Amino acid sequence: MIERRLKTIPNSRLRRPGAGQTNELATMLSNKVVGQPAAMNAIIPYIQMHQAGLSPDGRPLGVFLLLGPTGTGKTKTVEALAEVLHGNPKNLLRVDCGEFQLEHETAKLVGAPPGYLGHRETQPMLNQQKINSVASERSNVSLILFDEIEKAAPSMTRLLLGILDKATLRLGDNNVVNFEKTLIFLTSNLGAAAMNKELNPNLGFESMVPRDSEDMIAKIERIGLAAVRRCFSPEFINRIDSVISYHPLSADSLVVILEHQLAELQTLIKSRLGIRAFEFHLTKPARSFLLRRGTSSEYGARELKRTLHRHLIQPLAALISEGRIAPGTQLRVEFDESHKGLTFRESRRELLDHAC
Repeated sequence: MIERRLKTIPNSRLRRPGAGQTNELATMLSNKVVGQPAAMNAIIPYIQMHQAGLSPDGRPLGVFLLLGPTGTGKTKTVEALAEVLHGNPKNLLRVDCGEFQLEHETAKLVGAPPGYLGHRETQPMLNQQKINSVASERSNVSLILFDEIEKAAPSMTRLLLGILDKATLRLGDNNVVNFEKTLIFLTSNLGAAAMNKELNPNLGFESMVPRDSEDMIAKIERIGLAAVRRCFSPEFINRIDSVISYHPLSADSLVVILEHQLAELQTLIKSRLGIRAFEFHLTKPARSFLLRRGTSSEYGARELKRTLHRHLIQPLAALISEGRIAPGTQLRVEFDESHKGLTFRESRRELLDHAC
């Protein structure tokens, strides 16, 4: 009897889109978003509820507010989820809230009502067609990202009240958009300045006191939640399923992120250069140099990415454009103490160049 009833449930509800068991989702996301296990643990149960067919009707599948300093992986989380669910990190509907700082600009989300200038010419950003377009054959879940929600005008949060509570939005042409098959993410840097001050006290006795990591994480969470309560109304906060605080990345997390970025760069070289592709290998001192230059509690992983561009990718691009790297070369990247930079050397051949 149980077996017969299970057969009536669609496979997409029993299996993770893209095949494999549901518990693999946590591993895949953790590999893509490093150093934020609490965020993964908060999001995955809502996906499991949908796959099991137990998500409540008349609401989005999940509404998440992602808080924390810049460069800690908030936007990366949504992109990684899109890649796992749909096979493409760009398969999401992103609303940059910095474009909606004036009250009247919110009308771009729902479109002009009949009788107003531009009613037929302007398409609302949140129509049903656009939401359905970011789903896929692998998963019917649409991911919607409201990036830096604190920058939007108050009319934006008022507009979101109905979406977050009833999963519906009435457009200017009186059509109703359904959000029941969506995961909605709101990112925010609220409290980031206070968090950075807590992380990097530069005056007084406090800067000399050793910092306890668990106590620091708790303080950051309290700072973020206090900032959210000051910025948003209780009725808006009450419609959010989970407020997730992102913590500053540890040294071990940055090591893993660097390895991921180096692997992505190698894949990019092979896919873009084709038969002209080559392989590179960084020595341990070279990796340590990039980590020293790219470690920043204020800017997070973004500083590491900028360091990689300046000291590795740009010099490599110069060597490629000058035709100084032969196809199939095994390139060794070393740290030169005298020049305080990276050097590039082909295996069993002369030194090629110095990085800036």
